[in-house]
Order: sequence, then C-alpha cells, then structure tokens
Amino acid sequence: MGLSVTTTPAPRKHLPTGRFARRTALSVPAVAMLLALLSGGCQKPLFAPTDEQSPYDRYDAIRAQRATPYVEDEFGSKKPNLRGRLLDNE
Repeated sequence: MGLSVTTTPAPRKHLPTGRFARRTALSVPAVAMLLALLSGGCQKPLFAPTDEQSPYDRYDAIRAQRATPYVEDEFGSKKPNLRGRLLDNE
C-alpha cells in the first residue's frame, strides 16, 4: 500500500534566443573582463623610481654610476634596463 506521488514538471521559462541572447551572452563576460583589466591600471606602482633597486644601488648612486631604470628600444617603447642594472660597471 505505497503512496504514489505524481509530480508534474515545473513549467520552463522561455529562454531568449536569437541575436539578442547571443549579444548579451558575449557582452557580459567582455564587460567584466574589461573592468578587471582597467581597475589594475589605477594603482600606484609597486616601487618608486627613487627606491633602491639592489644592495649596491646606494653605492652606485653615491658615485653617480646608477643605471637608468628604463631604456627606449628602437621602436620608442620603454623597457626595463635589466642589462644595465645587472652588469658590472667596471
């Protein structure tokens, strides 16, 4: 004498299809990604240009041998001057 319960499936809501649905489905993640990328640009830099960059930076600064933090490449864009900062000055 078991009880049998019949359930009717819940009515499905009509999901939008077509051009509007595709545009919305693509634009929401795109806007979220754009906001995430732009929000990182508003922060101040991690290191100030006047901060010491290595244990020997104060020594180099006193003797006017400090390497510039950035150099321009042949295309005019600024790149970190890793070679100048890591090589010996002698």
